[in-house]
Amino acid sequence: MSAVIGAWRPHVTAPSAWAPRDRWALTAGLTAPLLVSLALVPFRTSLPHANAALVLVVAVVAVSALGSRTAGVVAALSAAAWFDFFLTPPYETFDITASGDVATAVLLLAVGVIVSQLAARARRLEVVTVTDEAHLSRIHRTADLAKSAGSTETVVGHVRGELTELLGLTACRFEYGTLLGQPPRLCADGSVSVGRRAWDVDTAGWPAGEIELRAYGNGHYLGRFMLTPGPGAVPPLQARLVAVTLADQTGAALDTAGPVRR
Repeated sequence: MSAVIGAWRPHVTAPSAWAPRDRWALTAGLTAPLLVSLALVPFRTSLPHANAALVLVVAVVAVSALGSRTAGVVAALSAAAWFDFFLTPPYETFDITASGDVATAVLLLAVGVIVSQLAARARRLEVVTVTDEAHLSRIHRTADLAKSAGSTETVVGHVRGELTELLGLTACRFEYGTLLGQPPRLCADGSVSVGRRAWDVDTAGWPAGEIELRAYGNGHYLGRFMLTPGPGAVPPLQARLVAVTLADQTGAALDTAGPVRR
């Protein structure tokens, strides 16, 4: 029977929900291009269609800069649709008769999607820059503790606390020994799997129930952290990779000290 470190807490299921900022951005992605298109309607006969498309690109850029990648893509689709509906003849239909307008609509969609990807990447890089020092500090603290601690339980307890703060957990416990059940797993590359199926954690949120994070030492399975996600947004990939590194450090400490029996 596996031993468990840490007090048991009531099971909490984390809903797969959008963060408030992402919900707002998604709504903006749907409505902002519509409002901009309506504002351009009085000028549609005199305003070159390419210029109207550029104005809509600005709206897509604004949504992408403030929201998620998904919101940016939705804004691009919305901009292309309303450009077709309101600003190209025959007006207020989704038909386009001029080949140049077709090309403009396609380019508007393509540029909008590309901009949303670039904006999302820029936000990720900004987060990496801001939080990288904090993540390195966690890793260094754990490494120093693993060298100096007289007990592996001290290391495990420390990592439980680090994981709780890093991933925004409501509970975290550690199990030694045999693997029981098939809970969702936080994998070595920071992705999440449910059974044999990959889980899109960045879009769908954490899967329901506890999530295991395995600790290996010298290639041997030694135990696992059981993570109960909190109600907030899913931590970014970099934070999840740091969590995997902390689990690896725990496994190395356990392997050096030998298994703990309870």
